[in-house]
Amino acid sequence: MPKMNTSSQKVLKITHLFFVCLWVGGAITLALLKLGVHPDNGSALHGFDLTRTFIDDFIVIPGAVGCLLTGLVYSIFTGFGFFKLRWVAVKWVITIAGILFGTFWLGPWLNSLPPLSKQLGMEALNNPAYNYAASMNFSWSLVQMSSILFAVVISVLKPWKNK
Repeated sequence: MPKMNTSSQKVLKITHLFFVCLWVGGAITLALLKLGVHPDNGSALHGFDLTRTFIDDFIVIPGAVGCLLTGLVYSIFTGFGFFKLRWVAVKWVITIAGILFGTFWLGPWLNSLPPLSKQLGMEALNNPAYNYAASMNFSWSLVQMSSILFAVVISVLKPWKNK
């Protein structure tokens, strides 16, 4: 495969960092909202749930997909490859696992909340389905947020030698 020139790699790095900011920043925002906002009526709860799904749909998901796509370009058109460097391979595992987990678990848990809060108002907080989805989403999103922050750290430190 042809390799990218230095100026193209700089544009790619800026683009990749933009998507990293979206993914990490969106994940942190969702966690802080859950910790810091406590709706006091049914409409506020529904608005809170809609806000969180909006952040997920328009910040977190595009960030994750952008990281995946720019990572593919990095791996194919630069010297990094997919498995040549251990830290790159670990980042691939984190990225793919994060996207799959978000798609099949975190997203569905989060997306199940607005219909329940719209229908039940504040009584949603006493609903087992609502509480389960909210609890699972929050707990596992902290795990995912930690893993993507770990990916950022290893991107900077590049801790392992080549395979």
